[in-house]
Amino acid sequence: MRRVASSVFLAWMLAAAPAVAVIAASPAQAQAADPAVVQVQGFYDVLVASMKSGGTPKSRYEKLKPVVDKAFDLSAMTATAVGPGWAALPDADKKALIDAFSRMTIANYAKNFDSYGGEKFTVEPASIARGNDHFVKSSMKTAKETIAFNYRMHQVGSDWKITDVYLAGNISQMAQKRSDFAASFASGGAQGLIKQINALTDKMLS
Repeated sequence: MRRVASSVFLAWMLAAAPAVAVIAASPAQAQAADPAVVQVQGFYDVLVASMKSGGTPKSRYEKLKPVVDKAFDLSAMTATAVGPGWAALPDADKKALIDAFSRMTIANYAKNFDSYGGEKFTVEPASIARGNDHFVKSSMKTAKETIAFNYRMHQVGSDWKITDVYLAGNISQMAQKRSDFAASFASGGAQGLIKQINALTDKMLS
């Protein structure tokens, strides 16, 4: 069963207390190619190619890993998902958490976007600037519905990278992850959280 258009998939992705992002600012100055938009479009191009290729979650994982590493600031996302306790962690634990979180993020796309049925991803041509961040608005249209996926991005060197995904347009995935991870981190520290994340990822790739 294809997951990308299923209500089960959406319920799983949205299962958290919502954190609303008010994207109300002036559009970034129009350019021939907005680099933040280009980054999101490049991610979608590879995601659709992976969906069309079918295969197993593990084979799609390998296809998606380079583009997820390129498009997402996985280090910053891990720190946000862990929360205030991140700063006090030793470097070895930080690296292990980033590795586990990165693997889970890639596996999530490989598992849930598992085949192609005519889905169309549309990205608005100009990002919206708010402080140092830019927001890129996009949507996925299926045969039955249109679902908003908006991206918060910041600049890392010369690249714009994703730091949060707003599911259904306004529900922060990072807020969801922090809520999901809080109990494991509080009770088991970094190692307990790494164990939880790796277990979730192994299940997605099985």
